[in-house]
Amino acid sequence: MHNKINKLTLAVAVASATLSGQALGGAFQLNEQSVSGQGNAFAGRTSNVTDASIVYGNPAGMSFLDRAQITAGATYLDVSTDIENTQGMSPTLSGPASTPGISDSDVVPGTTIPFGYYVQPIDERWTFGFGVYAPFGVITDYDNQSQGRYFGNYSDVEVVTAQPTLSYKFNDKLSVGLGITYNMIDGELESKTPNPIPGGSDGTVNVQGDDEAWGYNVGVLYRPVESTTLGLTYRSKVDYDLEGDVKASDVFNSQTLSTFSDSSAAGLSITLPETVDFSVTHELDDRWTIMAGAAYVRWSRFDKLVVENDIPGVDINEAQDYDDAWQYAAGLSYQLNRDWVLRSGLAYDDSPISDDVRTVRVPSGDRTIFSLGAGWSPIPNMTVDLAYTYLWEDTASVEQVDEEKGTSFSGDYKNTAHGVGAQLTYRF
Repeated sequence: MHNKINKLTLAVAVASATLSGQALGGAFQLNEQSVSGQGNAFAGRTSNVTDASIVYGNPAGMSFLDRAQITAGATYLDVSTDIENTQGMSPTLSGPASTPGISDSDVVPGTTIPFGYYVQPIDERWTFGFGVYAPFGVITDYDNQSQGRYFGNYSDVEVVTAQPTLSYKFNDKLSVGLGITYNMIDGELESKTPNPIPGGSDGTVNVQGDDEAWGYNVGVLYRPVESTTLGLTYRSKVDYDLEGDVKASDVFNSQTLSTFSDSSAAGLSITLPETVDFSVTHELDDRWTIMAGAAYVRWSRFDKLVVENDIPGVDINEAQDYDDAWQYAAGLSYQLNRDWVLRSGLAYDDSPISDDVRTVRVPSGDRTIFSLGAGWSPIPNMTVDLAYTYLWEDTASVEQVDEEKGTSFSGDYKNTAHGVGAQLTYRF
């Protein structure tokens, strides 16, 4: 029985944490790959060519940079989570009873997300670029006495991508680009298990795993007139086959009415969805620039979990039923003078998570994002970018039931976040 618990926990915990997070992108997606883009709420991500961070936004845009340059920076995220109306049930020898515990708040620790890019023109048509960034990630840390601890109390998942990139410029109006992505995923996940014996302590199931996988980005940049730029980027899905260890400590076995501790190897396949990202940038005059964009994320790829294992009679195949989702953004920039540019933006992200499938690891709803930013160029070869973002989500209700374990949890989550970013670009 305990081997079945190990495998089931691996499936739910790894997949849930990989798809969780109150970051500044839809569901678990991170948008923090550019501070200059952050100032406009990423409205012109694929069409606004300002620095080497275009390696991520649109690989074709490298062709419209006039010289070699390095861009590096980071964004600090401060996330606040208010949880209200919580209720939990767990088993006792005399039947189900209210789960003792607390209602957490601020379960997401402050996190810094770094990035770096380099762009080098090869000749008049070819340009090489390289970037390192984090496209996905989450960390959530509930109190061990949280009422929802049986459905997940700790998640720490990071995805880091390295992307060598080439672009080709056909003429002054059109370019294309291709980036090959080398992606590394690493995570540690934990959940508690109930003990119905009076005075018994919770058990713990801890999961650690990692994998490496390849993907690609393709981009097109088209400038029909000098004042207007159109950008389109396709980011491929990435298939992971995580391998790791599962450790169970003091987990209650209902057949023997005793606890056990054990460990085993396990694996799980996860697909991170593809994204189609389009934006337009238009210069109204020498000072004002407007931009708008929309991105489509194919979350419906995440429709089920299948865990491979070598235990006879154990077949884990769980439906997830995530929906495809859209992200929308609009931005405005004002060139104050030769040295300063001011930015603002507003974005809205549909959540792919319906009320039926939302969990304590994924307590996200539809979100609105407002950003302000500025770029300062004290000398022609260097620009310092700063940005601030405020994010708020619609109230997201969580209702989870595990009939096999006899546990349940419900609560209303309200997530907000502050993001502060800084970036330096140096041109050679």
